[in-house]
Amino acid sequence: MLNQIHLLAAVTVLGVLEQAYFFLQVIYARRVFGISPPKISGPPEFERIFRAQVNSSEYFPIFLALLWQAGLFFHQGLAAALGLLYLYARYCYFMGYRASSSERLAPIYFSTGVLWILVAVSALGILHFFLSHYMGLNILQLLTA
Repeated sequence: MLNQIHLLAAVTVLGVLEQAYFFLQVIYARRVFGISPPKISGPPEFERIFRAQVNSSEYFPIFLALLWQAGLFFHQGLAAALGLLYLYARYCYFMGYRASSSERLAPIYFSTGVLWILVAVSALGILHFFLSHYMGLNILQLLTA
């Protein structure tokens, strides 16, 4: 069983570490700009870092759910590769947003595209499971016949 989920687990740990890094960047920015919690406003430089972290945190549960569904129902390797692409795009998003609000656009569009691919792969995998498990239809055999 573990050999069927080890790549997903590794990408999950990398994602958690990335989230921790983003969170630490907010703590550092709070110190640099003198913004004490619970305040969330301040200089634009602080607000961009804060928003990048919050936005990344908001999407993280969606990413995790899709990563694991795609990996369990479709293909672990493909899901893990897409997961790494997503994490890289999120890192680029964070760094871009930190520099300028316009620098976040290309990475956010790319990461959103990766999420949509994970949605499609998850849906196909789950559909295949239902059709084969409950109706005895193996789509892969039908397509290759």
